[in-house]
Amino acid sequence: MTNFLKKQNFWFVFTPYFWLVLFFFIPLALIFKISISVSEWGMPPYRDMFAFSEEGLSINVTLSNYLFIFSDSFYLRSYLNSLNLALTSTLICLLIGYPIAFYVAKSKENIRNLLLILLIIPFWTSFLLRVYAWKVILQGSGVINTILIKFGIIDQPLSMLHNHYAVILGVVYTYLPFMILPLYGYLVKFDLNLIDASSDLGAKPFKTFIKVIIPLSLPGIMAGSMLVFIPVVGEFVIPELLGGSDKLYFGKIIWDEFFVNRDWPIASALAMSGIFILVVPIIIFQLMYAKYHFKNE
Repeated sequence: MTNFLKKQNFWFVFTPYFWLVLFFFIPLALIFKISISVSEWGMPPYRDMFAFSEEGLSINVTLSNYLFIFSDSFYLRSYLNSLNLALTSTLICLLIGYPIAFYVAKSKENIRNLLLILLIIPFWTSFLLRVYAWKVILQGSGVINTILIKFGIIDQPLSMLHNHYAVILGVVYTYLPFMILPLYGYLVKFDLNLIDASSDLGAKPFKTFIKVIIPLSLPGIMAGSMLVFIPVVGEFVIPELLGGSDKLYFGKIIWDEFFVNRDWPIASALAMSGIFILVVPIIIFQLMYAKYHFKNE
């Protein structure tokens, strides 16, 4: 019986680690290998790391790809644009998502289930189709401009597409459920009697929100913020369909280097540097959560 339980525990622990190694660490190692390779014309468009010839073994490894991208302000600006997009979108998602999550969490159970279904319904539709829908809505002959012109509010169509604000709108619409659902998971456990107790002790509603509700829902805020912030930094589809040439984003630059310039080593170096830089905000989030958890133990 003991051996059986040990085997069960082994497979229980081994399976997620195997999945992580197979679909995360191995692809990441391959990208890192390409990022330190020497670029050349061919297929694949880089030299083998180890090559044998008549002269013997040659090792084709270089860090010049990393030196190049860090010395060129073009790549730095694209990354800062993506960080700005991610921060702005995360804050907007939090401001919109928190009241929605609180309302859903404190609704009656039958209404709550219906609201949760409404939140999940967008996931039943293709992500690409939903972004294309916004492109149709925002274009010059789209629904919004047609209604505004019909009612005489404007004479000429508004330029609502192919700019930074259209990208923010698309990102917020797409990633808002990822903010709401983790917040809901924490707020649904919230004891409403704490609000009454705070009110009885003389605290104003705003002070109750700041001193009681926010601290108790902080893990949900951090989880939702990470689920929005991290993927938005490397977002490609939404900026490509809704954005314009006024701002270049990190995901778009990586796509161009891979498929337009066919410079796989530079593209891989960009991807790896983005991952390394993105580790910093993740560590900050983790430290904040650990500090909060330790404080409340």
